[in-house]
Amino acid sequence: MFIRKKKNRSGSISVAAVVKRHGKYRELKIFGTATTDEEVSKLYAEAQNWLLTHGNQQPIDFDDERGRERDETIRVVDNMDAVLINGTQLLLGQVYDRVGFNRIPDEILRHLVIARVSQPKSKLATVAYLKSYYDEDVDLNQIYRYMDKLYNTQKEMVQQISVEHTREILGGKIGLMFYDVSTLYFETSKTDVLREPGFSKDGKTKESQVVLGLLVSKDGYPLSYSLYNGTQYEGYTIVPMIDDFKQRFNLGEDFVVVADSGLMNADNLRLLRDAKYKYVIGARIKSEKEGVKEEILSWEKKSGDFYEYKRENGERLIVGYSEARAKKDAYNRSRGVERLRKAYGSGRLTKDQVNKRGYNKFLEISKDVQVFISAEKIAEDEKWDGLKGYVTNTKLAADEVVAQYHGLWVVERAFRVSKGTLEMRPMFHFTERRIEAHVCICFVAYKVYKELERIIASTGIEMSVDKVLDIARTVTTIRVNMPHNHEFYTKTLFLSEQQKAIKPLFDLANFEED
Repeated sequence: MFIRKKKNRSGSISVAAVVKRHGKYRELKIFGTATTDEEVSKLYAEAQNWLLTHGNQQPIDFDDERGRERDETIRVVDNMDAVLINGTQLLLGQVYDRVGFNRIPDEILRHLVIARVSQPKSKLATVAYLKSYYDEDVDLNQIYRYMDKLYNTQKEMVQQISVEHTREILGGKIGLMFYDVSTLYFETSKTDVLREPGFSKDGKTKESQVVLGLLVSKDGYPLSYSLYNGTQYEGYTIVPMIDDFKQRFNLGEDFVVVADSGLMNADNLRLLRDAKYKYVIGARIKSEKEGVKEEILSWEKKSGDFYEYKRENGERLIVGYSEARAKKDAYNRSRGVERLRKAYGSGRLTKDQVNKRGYNKFLEISKDVQVFISAEKIAEDEKWDGLKGYVTNTKLAADEVVAQYHGLWVVERAFRVSKGTLEMRPMFHFTERRIEAHVCICFVAYKVYKELERIIASTGIEMSVDKVLDIARTVTTIRVNMPHNHEFYTKTLFLSEQQKAIKPLFDLANFEED
């Protein structure tokens, strides 16, 4: 709004208050015409006074305002440079930094880890995903070169960062270490120094595989991992890995190793004792000496009670009973026996049935073999329903020993998430260094996944990690070009109620621990 002096055809000058909208001038008030400079100055002063006292009180032309709003909107939209579906990148990037992985000076690891958690794909498909959703240009050859670098120089740093962060969130010490082994298969039968066929936990009998040993802390935070040849007996992996882990990260003696009975034999237990490690191990109570078995079976079964047997080497055998476990044992046995009855109802084991069982195809039988289901063996097995044994050299109370052993589910879940959600396997790499690098990327991805899970719980958002990530995948960021400023303006949009519910997770700079 301004004062305009306009010269007329007659030579007089008109003075008016004028507003310019959409390129057109409109007169709000005419103050008169004048023929002398003195008259013009007088009208101009009157107009100025009016503008100061009444100009802001003029009624708004809403039709005109809507037009201006429409023009502004069109201008902004026309200058939009990109719409990025980058909610997971923004969220997971902050978690990645919070753990400390940003200490590794390479953005390719960040991209690969975030993509692995957000949308696990092959390396080739990851390149397209990064460009389409995050507008990140990463060349496939760059990724392969980086994987070689990760194997050679950064694998140790990755585990160091994970251990340091885990120590911090657990109050300064590791305490419990859970160990287990799984297998990772390849969609090929080709073998080499690392890849060999072996006992597969995924039920893959023809494919080559590697054996993966994993150490996790209380609550399932990953600490360290090692890869072994696909034929490696899992029981031979636990002691070397714990020795290596203790030496690399200066653990001292203040930790307890927890592992399943499948990893244990007399030699392993002796090595653990000789190294002065504290441990809680699943026991094979049916393989105990006859005197011990008789004593266990003579014990009155009652949920919540524990039977203890002290060994000469300082170990304690603890046996607990659970009615729920007894019902489960009985149910599983009845199903198994029923399957046997259906399979061998004729009472004969045929040559065809033998040949269906792996290397039994090399066996030949001239006649059918007579078989029957032993009621005596079924009755003997029933005696052990509900009983579970644990071996430990700690001084913990029996219920604490059992509670620590039951924590093994965290490492089982680590394998389940890594192999399922993060799609660690099957693997399509064939060189040792890239196989190692692929596992390392998945290890970092699982650490980020676990830290996000912890943060979600701390903020009180009652959602799973997978649910949060599903919602984050719908969060978009608009990027607008500002040509006069030579800059871009970006804004992340939280529009739906679900998006608004997870918005606090996108501001982890202000996140404080409980």
